[in-house]
Amino acid sequence: MLLLGLLTLQVLGFVDCYPSGAPTGACKDMMPRHAGVVPQPSPAPYSILTNTKRFQPGMPVTVTIIGPPYRGVLLEARTEGHNDAYGTWKLPPPDTKFLECSGNPQGAITHANTNLKGNSTIYTWIPHDTVNPVYFMATVAQQRTIYWLNVRSNILTIENPGGLKLATDASAGTAEEKPLLLLVLCFLVLQILGFPT
Repeated sequence: MLLLGLLTLQVLGFVDCYPSGAPTGACKDMMPRHAGVVPQPSPAPYSILTNTKRFQPGMPVTVTIIGPPYRGVLLEARTEGHNDAYGTWKLPPPDTKFLECSGNPQGAITHANTNLKGNSTIYTWIPHDTVNPVYFMATVAQQRTIYWLNVRSNILTIENPGGLKLATDASAGTAEEKPLLLLVLCFLVLQILGFPT
Protein backbone atom coordinates (compact mmCIF):
# COMPACT_ATOMS: atom_id res chain seq x y z
CA MET A 1 0.00 0.00 0.00
CA LEU A 2 2.85 2.36 0.86
CA LEU A 3 4.51 1.52 -2.46
CA LEU A 4 1.28 2.30 -4.35
CA GLY A 5 1.00 5.66 -2.54
CA LEU A 6 4.58 6.61 -3.39
CA LEU A 7 4.10 5.62 -7.01
CA THR A 8 0.91 7.72 -7.24
CA LEU A 9 2.69 10.76 -5.76
CA GLN A 10 5.55 10.36 -8.19
CA VAL A 11 3.20 10.19 -11.19
CA LEU A 12 1.21 13.19 -9.95
CA GLY A 13 4.42 15.15 -9.42
CA PHE A 14 5.45 14.39 -12.99
CA VAL A 15 2.07 15.38 -14.41
CA ASP A 16 1.62 18.50 -12.29
CA CYS A 17 4.89 20.16 -13.07
CA TYR A 18 7.07 20.20 -16.13
CA PRO A 19 10.70 20.50 -15.07
CA SER A 20 11.83 19.62 -18.59
CA GLY A 21 9.73 22.18 -20.47
CA ALA A 22 6.23 23.40 -21.18
CA PRO A 23 3.84 21.00 -22.92
CA THR A 24 2.68 21.70 -26.48
CA GLY A 25 -0.82 22.29 -25.07
CA ALA A 26 0.46 25.50 -23.46
CA CYS A 27 1.31 27.18 -26.79
CA LYS A 28 -1.91 29.22 -27.17
CA ASP A 29 -2.73 30.38 -23.63
CA MET A 30 0.86 30.02 -22.32
CA MET A 31 -0.50 28.63 -19.05
CA PRO A 32 1.76 26.22 -17.17
CA ARG A 33 -0.13 23.07 -16.37
CA HIS A 34 0.73 23.20 -12.65
CA ALA A 35 -2.29 21.76 -10.84
CA GLY A 36 -3.61 24.00 -8.07
CA VAL A 37 -1.26 26.90 -8.88
CA VAL A 38 -2.38 30.24 -10.30
CA PRO A 39 -0.34 33.06 -11.88
CA GLN A 40 0.94 35.86 -9.71
CA PRO A 41 -1.52 38.79 -9.61
CA SER A 42 1.25 41.35 -9.09
CA PRO A 43 3.04 43.05 -12.00
CA ALA A 44 5.82 40.85 -13.32
CA PRO A 45 9.34 41.72 -12.20
CA TYR A 46 10.44 40.86 -15.76
CA SER A 47 10.62 42.72 -19.04
CA ILE A 48 11.48 41.51 -22.52
CA LEU A 49 14.11 43.51 -24.38
CA THR A 50 15.09 43.25 -28.04
CA ASN A 51 18.12 44.56 -29.91
CA THR A 52 15.93 46.42 -32.41
CA LYS A 53 12.54 48.10 -32.79
CA ARG A 54 12.21 47.04 -36.44
CA PHE A 55 12.64 43.68 -38.12
CA GLN A 56 13.25 42.31 -41.59
CA PRO A 57 12.33 38.82 -42.78
CA GLY A 58 15.30 36.50 -42.31
CA MET A 59 17.30 38.93 -40.16
CA PRO A 60 17.93 37.70 -36.56
CA VAL A 61 16.47 39.57 -33.58
CA THR A 62 18.00 38.97 -30.15
CA VAL A 63 15.62 38.74 -27.20
CA THR A 64 16.46 38.91 -23.50
CA ILE A 65 14.24 38.44 -20.44
CA ILE A 66 15.45 40.97 -17.87
CA GLY A 67 14.74 40.51 -14.16
CA PRO A 68 15.45 38.10 -11.31
CA PRO A 69 16.81 34.64 -12.17
CA TYR A 70 14.09 32.26 -13.37
CA ARG A 71 13.78 28.50 -13.78
CA GLY A 72 10.90 28.08 -16.21
CA VAL A 73 10.04 29.92 -19.40
CA LEU A 74 7.80 29.76 -22.44
CA LEU A 75 8.73 32.38 -25.05
CA GLU A 76 6.97 33.07 -28.36
CA ALA A 77 6.79 35.75 -31.02
CA ARG A 78 3.29 36.75 -32.07
CA THR A 79 1.66 39.10 -34.54
CA GLU A 80 -0.97 41.59 -33.39
CA GLY A 81 -4.42 40.06 -33.08
CA HIS A 82 -3.25 36.42 -33.20
CA ASN A 83 -2.23 33.93 -30.52
CA ASP A 84 -0.26 31.61 -32.80
CA ALA A 85 3.50 31.45 -32.48
CA TYR A 86 5.17 33.25 -35.37
CA GLY A 87 8.66 32.95 -36.85
CA THR A 88 11.43 30.52 -35.96
CA TRP A 89 13.88 30.44 -33.08
CA LYS A 90 17.53 29.70 -33.65
CA LEU A 91 19.56 27.26 -31.56
CA PRO A 92 18.26 27.63 -27.99
CA PRO A 93 20.65 28.85 -25.29
CA PRO A 94 21.85 26.41 -22.58
CA ASP A 95 19.14 24.96 -20.32
CA THR A 96 16.40 25.71 -22.88
CA LYS A 97 14.97 23.91 -25.92
CA PHE A 98 12.55 24.27 -28.81
CA LEU A 99 8.83 23.69 -28.32
CA GLU A 100 6.66 22.87 -31.32
CA CYS A 101 3.90 25.48 -31.54
CA SER A 102 1.51 26.30 -34.39
CA GLY A 103 2.90 23.35 -36.34
CA ASN A 104 6.41 24.80 -36.27
CA PRO A 105 9.02 22.56 -34.55
CA GLN A 106 11.00 25.73 -33.68
CA GLY A 107 8.00 27.96 -32.99
CA ALA A 108 8.72 28.58 -29.30
CA ILE A 109 11.40 28.24 -26.64
CA THR A 110 10.91 26.60 -23.25
CA HIS A 111 13.12 25.48 -20.37
CA ALA A 112 14.93 22.14 -20.69
CA ASN A 113 15.53 21.85 -16.92
CA THR A 114 15.10 23.86 -13.72
CA ASN A 115 18.60 25.36 -13.77
CA LEU A 116 18.58 29.11 -13.27
CA LYS A 117 18.38 31.32 -16.34
CA GLY A 118 18.89 35.06 -16.24
CA ASN A 119 19.79 38.34 -17.90
CA SER A 120 22.70 36.72 -19.74
CA THR A 121 20.40 34.15 -21.43
CA ILE A 122 20.06 35.39 -25.01
CA TYR A 123 17.39 34.05 -27.36
CA THR A 124 17.61 34.55 -31.13
CA TRP A 125 14.51 34.75 -33.31
CA ILE A 126 14.20 34.77 -37.11
CA PRO A 127 11.10 36.45 -38.63
CA HIS A 128 9.29 35.10 -41.68
CA ASP A 129 7.53 37.27 -44.27
CA THR A 130 4.81 39.45 -42.75
CA VAL A 131 3.63 43.04 -42.83
CA ASN A 132 2.11 42.83 -39.36
CA PRO A 133 3.74 44.24 -36.22
CA VAL A 134 5.32 41.61 -33.96
CA TYR A 135 5.83 41.33 -30.21
CA PHE A 136 7.26 38.74 -27.84
CA MET A 137 5.19 37.08 -25.14
CA ALA A 138 6.50 34.99 -22.25
CA THR A 139 5.43 33.06 -19.20
CA VAL A 140 8.25 33.24 -16.66
CA ALA A 141 8.48 31.01 -13.56
CA GLN A 142 10.80 31.67 -10.65
CA GLN A 143 9.72 28.28 -9.33
CA ARG A 144 6.83 25.88 -9.78
CA THR A 145 4.38 27.88 -7.63
CA ILE A 146 5.53 31.39 -8.59
CA TYR A 147 5.08 32.43 -12.20
CA TRP A 148 3.84 35.36 -14.27
CA LEU A 149 1.78 35.23 -17.46
CA ASN A 150 1.71 37.75 -20.30
CA VAL A 151 5.17 39.24 -19.93
CA ARG A 152 5.24 41.22 -23.15
CA SER A 153 7.80 43.16 -25.15
CA ASN A 154 7.30 46.40 -27.02
CA ILE A 155 5.97 46.06 -30.55
CA LEU A 156 8.42 45.64 -33.40
CA THR A 157 7.43 46.95 -36.82
CA ILE A 158 8.68 45.68 -40.14
CA GLU A 159 11.49 47.61 -41.77
CA ASN A 160 9.80 49.34 -44.71
CA PRO A 161 11.45 47.92 -47.83
CA GLY A 162 9.53 50.59 -49.77
CA GLY A 163 11.11 53.34 -47.66
CA LEU A 164 13.81 54.00 -50.27
CA LYS A 165 11.23 54.04 -53.03
CA LEU A 166 9.12 56.55 -51.11
CA ALA A 167 12.14 58.77 -50.59
CA THR A 168 12.97 58.50 -54.28
CA ASP A 169 9.39 59.34 -55.19
CA ALA A 170 9.49 62.34 -52.88
CA SER A 171 12.76 63.51 -54.47
CA ALA A 172 11.27 63.02 -57.90
CA GLY A 173 8.34 65.19 -56.90
CA THR A 174 10.72 67.90 -55.74
CA ALA A 175 12.78 67.52 -58.91
CA GLU A 176 9.63 68.03 -61.00
CA GLU A 177 8.94 71.26 -59.13
CA LYS A 178 12.49 72.63 -59.64
CA PRO A 179 12.28 73.02 -63.44
CA LEU A 180 9.13 75.07 -62.97
CA LEU A 181 10.88 77.22 -60.39
CA LEU A 182 13.87 77.57 -62.69
CA LEU A 183 11.60 78.58 -65.57
CA VAL A 184 9.93 81.24 -63.42
CA LEU A 185 13.32 82.57 -62.30
CA CYS A 186 14.54 82.74 -65.89
CA PHE A 187 11.38 84.60 -66.89
CA LEU A 188 11.90 87.12 -64.06
CA VAL A 189 15.57 87.63 -64.92
CA LEU A 190 14.68 88.21 -68.55
CA GLN A 191 12.03 90.76 -67.49
CA ILE A 192 14.53 92.57 -65.29
CA LEU A 193 17.15 92.65 -68.03
CA GLY A 194 14.58 94.01 -70.44
CA PHE A 195 14.56 91.14 -72.88
CA PRO A 196 11.27 90.69 -74.65
CA THR A 197 9.40 87.54 -73.75
